[in-house]
Amino acid sequence: MSNKTNNLRSVEIRNIMSLAMKPDIISFAGGMPDNNLLPVQDIDRIYHSLTLREKQTAMQYSPTSGLPSLLQSLHNYLKEKGFPLKENKLLITTGSTQAINILTKYFVNPNDPILVENPCFIGALSAFDSYQANIISIPLNEDGIDIEYLNNQLKKQKPKFIYLTPNFHNPAGILYSYKTKEKLIEKLQGLDIPIIEDDVYNELFFFEEDKKHLKSIKEINPEGIDVCYTGSFSKLLGPGLRLGWLLVPNHIYEECEIIKQSFDACSPSFTQVIADKFLRSGYVYNYIDKVKKEYRKRAKAMEKALKKHFPDYAKWVTPRGGFYFWIELPKNIDVTEVLKKSIEKGAVFVTGKTFDPEGKINNAFRISYSNSSIEKINEGIPIIAEAIKEVCEDISCT
Repeated sequence: MSNKTNNLRSVEIRNIMSLAMKPDIISFAGGMPDNNLLPVQDIDRIYHSLTLREKQTAMQYSPTSGLPSLLQSLHNYLKEKGFPLKENKLLITTGSTQAINILTKYFVNPNDPILVENPCFIGALSAFDSYQANIISIPLNEDGIDIEYLNNQLKKQKPKFIYLTPNFHNPAGILYSYKTKEKLIEKLQGLDIPIIEDDVYNELFFFEEDKKHLKSIKEINPEGIDVCYTGSFSKLLGPGLRLGWLLVPNHIYEECEIIKQSFDACSPSFTQVIADKFLRSGYVYNYIDKVKKEYRKRAKAMEKALKKHFPDYAKWVTPRGGFYFWIELPKNIDVTEVLKKSIEKGAVFVTGKTFDPEGKINNAFRISYSNSSIEKINEGIPIIAEAIKEVCEDISCT
C-alpha cells in the first residue's frame, strides 16, 4: 500500500488533470501539448499507409523490450544525435513515468536515500514515494543544481541515485549550463552513484546558441558513472501514445526488462507501430521544427504578459525551451490562497509545494504556456496577477 505522501501526490496529479480538462477555465496547469498542435494528419497518413501485416502487428503483443522495428528506428535516431549505444541498450516503456518507476524499483529499497532537485517533477516524486525512498532534495539555481549544496550532502551519506532533469526543467523551466554538468560529473566520478537523467524536453529548444548546453549527460558519457536516460514520445508525437524509453548500461538492462515485464508485459504495439513510422518517415523533424516555433511564440507572449501585469516582486527565469515558467513570490505569500482566488476568477496553475519533496514551498508556482493559445495567455495572466495582488492587499509583499 502506498504511503500517505504518495496518496497526497496522487490526489494532486488527479486534481491537476481534472482542472486542466474543464472547458470553462483557462488552464496553465497541465504540462501537455496543445491539441491543435498534435500531428493528427501525419498520423492519419501513417495509419492509412500500413500494410495488412503491419496492422496485424499493431494489434498483437510485442516483445517486452519493444517492437524490434521501433527499437531500430529509435536506435538510429539517438545515434544520429550522438548517444553512446554500443555500451547501452534501449527498452521501450509505457511513458517516461514508467521508465522512472522501473529504475526506482531496480535501485531502491524502503528508506534508501536518493537525491533529487527541488523543485522536482511530481510524477517522479510520486514514484519515489511509492517505493518508500528517503528523498533528499538539492536546491536549483539559474544554471542548474546547487553544486556546493550537493557536495555537502554527498559528504553525509551515499544515495542510491541522483535524479535530474537538466534540459528545460519541469517545473523550474531552467536549462543546466554545460559548466554545471561538467562540475556535477566531476563531483560524482569515483563515487559509484548512478544518475537518472529525465530528458523529455530536450528537442524543444528555442535558440540555436543553446545547443552546447543541451548536450545530455548521457551523450557526454562520463567514465565511471552509470547514466540511466529516460526519454518520451509525449512531446515528440503525443502523450496519448503512452510511449517512452530507457537507455541504460548493459549490466542494468536485463533486470529493468524483467521489472517492465512484471508491470505490463509490453507497451502498446499499436502506438509503437505509429511511432516507428513517424521516425522512419522523417515526419518527426518537420513536426519538432513546427512546434518549437509555436512554443517560442507562446513563451514570448507569456513573458510579455507577465511583465505587463505581474507585480515587481514576482520573479522568474525566462525559459529557453520546454513548457514552463516558474514564478517565485515573496516568502510570506501563501500561493494556495492565490490559487483559490485565481480559480474563482477562471484560471488555474500548479502550486510550488506540489513539486517540493517536503511539500513546503508555498511562495512559488508553475504556469505552462504549451497548452494555451496566445489569446488565452493574454486573458489568463491578468487573472492570476489580480489574484496575487488581492492576497497581498493586507500584507507586505516586498
